[in-house]
Amino acid sequence: MKAIELAKTFDHNDFEDRIYAYWKESGYFAPPEPHGIPADEKPFVIVIPPPNVTGVLHMGHGLNNSLQDVLIRYYRMLGRPTLWVPGTDHAGIATQNVVERQLRDRGTSRRDLGRERFVEETWKVKDEHHAIITRQLEKIGASCDWSRERFTLDEGLSRAVREVFVTLYERGLVYRGNYLVNWCSSCGTALSDDEVEYVDVNGRMYHYYYPLADGSGKVEIATTRPETMLGDTGLAVNPRDERYSALVGKTAILPLVNREIPIVADSYVEMEFGTGVVKVTPGHDINDWEIGRRHQLQVISILNPDGTLNQNVPQPYRGLSALEARKAVVRDVKQAGLFIRDEEHSHQIGHCYRCQTRIEPFLSDQWFVRMKPLAEKALGAWRRGEVMFYPPRWENTYTNWLENIRDWCISRQLWWGHRIPVWYDDETGEMIVSRTDPTEDPAYAGRNLRQDEDVLDTWFSSWLWPFSTLGWPEQTADLRTFYPTTTLVTAYDIIFFWVARMIMAGMEFMNEAPFRDIYITGLIRDKQGRKMSKSLGNGMDPLDIVHRFGADALKFTLSFLAAKGQDILLDEDDFHFGSKFANKIWNASRYLLMNLEGRTLLAPDRIELKPIDRWILHRLNGAIAEVRRAMDAYRFNDATSAGYEFFWNDFCDWYIEASKISLYSDNDAEKDRAASLLVYVLEESLRLLHPFLSFITEEIYQKLPEFPEARSQSIIVADYPVERPERDAPQVGRDFDVLQELVRAVRTLRSEFTIPPATRIRFHVRSEPGFASTGFLIEHSALITLLTTAQDVTFSGSAPDAEGSVAVVGTGFEVYVFIRDAIDVAAEIARLRKSIEKLQKALDASQKKLASDGFLQKAGEQIVQKEREKRDELARRISKMQGYMAELGG
Repeated sequence: MKAIELAKTFDHNDFEDRIYAYWKESGYFAPPEPHGIPADEKPFVIVIPPPNVTGVLHMGHGLNNSLQDVLIRYYRMLGRPTLWVPGTDHAGIATQNVVERQLRDRGTSRRDLGRERFVEETWKVKDEHHAIITRQLEKIGASCDWSRERFTLDEGLSRAVREVFVTLYERGLVYRGNYLVNWCSSCGTALSDDEVEYVDVNGRMYHYYYPLADGSGKVEIATTRPETMLGDTGLAVNPRDERYSALVGKTAILPLVNREIPIVADSYVEMEFGTGVVKVTPGHDINDWEIGRRHQLQVISILNPDGTLNQNVPQPYRGLSALEARKAVVRDVKQAGLFIRDEEHSHQIGHCYRCQTRIEPFLSDQWFVRMKPLAEKALGAWRRGEVMFYPPRWENTYTNWLENIRDWCISRQLWWGHRIPVWYDDETGEMIVSRTDPTEDPAYAGRNLRQDEDVLDTWFSSWLWPFSTLGWPEQTADLRTFYPTTTLVTAYDIIFFWVARMIMAGMEFMNEAPFRDIYITGLIRDKQGRKMSKSLGNGMDPLDIVHRFGADALKFTLSFLAAKGQDILLDEDDFHFGSKFANKIWNASRYLLMNLEGRTLLAPDRIELKPIDRWILHRLNGAIAEVRRAMDAYRFNDATSAGYEFFWNDFCDWYIEASKISLYSDNDAEKDRAASLLVYVLEESLRLLHPFLSFITEEIYQKLPEFPEARSQSIIVADYPVERPERDAPQVGRDFDVLQELVRAVRTLRSEFTIPPATRIRFHVRSEPGFASTGFLIEHSALITLLTTAQDVTFSGSAPDAEGSVAVVGTGFEVYVFIRDAIDVAAEIARLRKSIEKLQKALDASQKKLASDGFLQKAGEQIVQKEREKRDELARRISKMQGYMAELGG
């Protein structure tokens, strides 16, 4: 056999694009056709959380898609029919904002273009950005089935959206009404409650008087929004508040407007907050809306859609923004002699999740979904164990939201999105809710119908994603085969927006939860614990990481850091870890393949195993078992750690080093035996690591020599390693643990006495009587000699007579290293003495600090504990060095 040459220097750029194209063109990302999957074979299916089509992948996407790819590749290798459905979201508000910004830069607007041309323009932008998203996912190695890619505005999903809207309407779960909604004046649309982000704001609390209409006095109120008084239609007090019981039933005069408004008693009012009297503005506050409904108060809307004050306020305030009106109202209240005082006040203000504009409650006609019946079904699925959260603590978030759910405002005042399938006949007043366009239906010929101008909330299409992407409402082969999906991987910030709603939709329309397992990732943060954002300038582009370190380094590092449910503190330097491991795999493989010159690979059943071989197979067995256990429980960090520890420590640092005795011997049969085992363990290790380091494992797998037994054409569809009982060798494992402890002890002494690597040393091993591993150590004395760069190693049941040896105690043995042979004793004693003096000063300082009451009282418990640990470590090192000096005669 010829030696196989790998490039001397590892460079991921040499093969990543080539390998991805090979996988894609070979059809490896697609599952078998549904008709070819046996009925009793359960597929493993993931639907990608669709990124916004006009966005770019950030590191959160990098984490999410890396973990999905690990799962998909793992289950594909297990032999399960495996499907990962890719796609993108039309992202109504976000995409429309992008296009409107572009139009503004060109000196025009959507109003200038008109609806039809604006939508055409938006489709062009969508197509441009979609290509970017797809390329990014390919670059990070996502093994999606691109033949099944979907878009939330494609024709199939549009049909599903219409079907769901009309069906819910028919079931009495969709309705239209004039209600207060969350309004973003910048985006010009209503938002659902879950799209409002609350931010702590330092504002002011304003106190002023409302005169009583009967002239008997005045009432003090306190508010953070004095401009909204222009829409007040009542005052309210708590019915148990004796201070104001005489006021209930009276009326007050609304300052600046001179409108007479009633004073009502309502238990919503907190007696302890402010003055205990609240102004009621039903057209501008959801709680006031409820008070107004209970007491039949007038509802007055004071806002225009653009956030300015409308014609329902006195002339001087019309057209002003809310902040401008506030200043004007405060000024005028002062001039009227009704102002008392204002003070600083911190409170939470809702902001648009897209543009961060302050949200205003706004009275308008909107479409809603009645959520309570849907939520009950989703709660039932969880209670029956049909959905499981990893980690389980997120169940509380899920159940709390569902148990306290409010109706979902689904209409948006946008042009980009699924247009609401409702038509109006203004002449007859008829409203037509239809799956098809009635203007194309002969039954409506001659009627002047207009379609509802609004579109549906983006989430109204994405909540159908697990089944609409598989062809629903058609009963397709894909839907029958791949629904329900298996696992959802997503971040915790969209449990409300997406996860819970998908479960509701699945239960309502498929009578089955859309997935069983929900793995909630942590958030990616910088090293200071801050969320990554454009404004902070601390974000990382996954594509930059791929270019610099490689896609494998990206995926392996993120998987290694993905402790279940915990946020990840990350910077670019962390990816050196994955890059170094890929480099280690490359160099180890290169060394093995170079040593195949003249070798003959033996069939596995013809290889005689030595104890060291049984040890590596025992360790490989353990690694396989641990990776499988971890993957089954979504412990990505434990799975990657197990693979890493085996390959780097067991295989490279110990087994490959040990194999040099055989590879460099004069016995060709022994060389063939050792080379065969090395190649087989390497091949199985590559399969073990493939889900986490996909490109490098494929590149090396394709370079492996022909095996006596057939293997897969590509590692992506090779069998994942299985634990084999015949490989278990617990006693060999324990024996080798002892050998490793001995070697590490000698290496530590070499390091502490700064003995050069090339300098050979002598040492003697004394075993305790009856120690079970003694024979193993003696049998492997050549290996111990190799791994410690020893000149001579001896064994007995007693300590050596020679002076000048330094002893190290191990488990069941002692090692006596003849240090005098390898060092300048006098110089070493002087060095030790100097080190001890330095350490003693540090120890004295630490002890002094710990004896100080001031330090103990002011420092936190963690700092004190760290200082104690530092003191103990210093004392240990001094004691150890003093022992060395004594053994050297110093």
